[in-house]
Amino acid sequence: MSATDPLDEQTGNRQLTEVARRALDEATGRGATEADAAVSRSQGFSVTVRLGDVETVEYNRDKNLVVNVYFGHRSGSASTSDFSPRAVADTVRAACSIAKYTAEDECAGLADRDRLATEIPELDLEHPWELALDDAIDLARECEHRAREVDPRITNSEGATISTHGGTEAYANTHGFEGLVSGTRHSVSCAVIGEQDGLMQRDFWYSATRDPAELESPRHVGDAAARRTLRRLGARQITTREAPVLFEAPVAASLLSHFSAAARGSSLYRKASFLLDQLGQPVFPAFVRIHEQPHLPKAVGSAPYDNEGVATVNRDLVTDGVLQSYVLDSYSARKLGMQTTGNAGGLRNLTIESGGLDLAGLLKEMDTGLLVTELIGFGVNVVTGDYSRGAAGFWVEHGEIQYPVEEITIAGNLKDMFQRIAEVGNDVDTRGNIRSGSILLENLTIAGA
Repeated sequence: MSATDPLDEQTGNRQLTEVARRALDEATGRGATEADAAVSRSQGFSVTVRLGDVETVEYNRDKNLVVNVYFGHRSGSASTSDFSPRAVADTVRAACSIAKYTAEDECAGLADRDRLATEIPELDLEHPWELALDDAIDLARECEHRAREVDPRITNSEGATISTHGGTEAYANTHGFEGLVSGTRHSVSCAVIGEQDGLMQRDFWYSATRDPAELESPRHVGDAAARRTLRRLGARQITTREAPVLFEAPVAASLLSHFSAAARGSSLYRKASFLLDQLGQPVFPAFVRIHEQPHLPKAVGSAPYDNEGVATVNRDLVTDGVLQSYVLDSYSARKLGMQTTGNAGGLRNLTIESGGLDLAGLLKEMDTGLLVTELIGFGVNVVTGDYSRGAAGFWVEHGEIQYPVEEITIAGNLKDMFQRIAEVGNDVDTRGNIRSGSILLENLTIAGA
């Protein structure tokens, strides 16, 4: 860091707020009617070991200031990684200059004052991992070694990775809001290659948490990666057909991501969503509940307020299958004549309520059909709902896995697919921002050989 930079190792997180205040003072001094500033810093490292050797070591130490200014309904934005007083002033000056050339937009501006968070709940998001590089290398080696020793058919590796990252962000605006949130994220991952009869398959596994004490052990991750790879050996194609499809929990979350993309305000006010004008309408079967849980302690998606300082709250997006709410920040809400839902920056811990069956129970319920464990490609049209993605997984008969399958395509329309959800499993994947168990759908088109 430069000698003029007031933010060094010893200054502490409070200096982030001071930088934000300085930016706001500069903006109002230049005549801005409103302004906000987000100041962040992060640090961490990751190490990857492949075939026992260290392949990469990556350190990161980042910092950033983003300033948004408003002159009435004209807005400008600028950013910098230099927190010196001169750099902050120059950045604000640039944002103000940009605002002079932008068109009037009556929806532009800060979030309404009465929607801002007044209490900041403690969500237990920060758990630093005091991990030395040599120790991280040893853990990665342990993870990969376990994967490679499971079975002689594991013939190659894409490596095992240990990563640890943490950061803090201060947000402030001219409505008087100030907030400071720190968080960490750590992970262990491994991917290996298996070979049988001259044909190869790969798969992977990972564990990711905010608290390193809650990570799966490197041996467990390596073992899971190897066994997931081995079960794919001998994969074959199936003929084109219609059959039930069970999305394993890690890929089932993608169905909810398509739903949230269609419910996003920016898609709606552009009239580019198949959920347009669907509030109050049944979009899923009556047993489906989808809700947001932004205050779960230690969860990846938890946050006390959104990117505009608006208080986050537990809320239903879908109740009894009926669409109750969209996903709105202040700008998109104004464009739609609605109120923000506290989703500037996205949804947080989006959750679909589980039923009573685990994966084995869902296989029994399906009886005959396709278990999908991997999706390939991005053939999803949020405007129309058309869905077509490559897939791999397992053919199931009499509730038991028979053999692995590959080179198939699942096709349908999300509007119909959502209505065809038959069960949601209790095998919830909590590693990401979307929390879902495995999801069983009634008949879909499966294109094969």
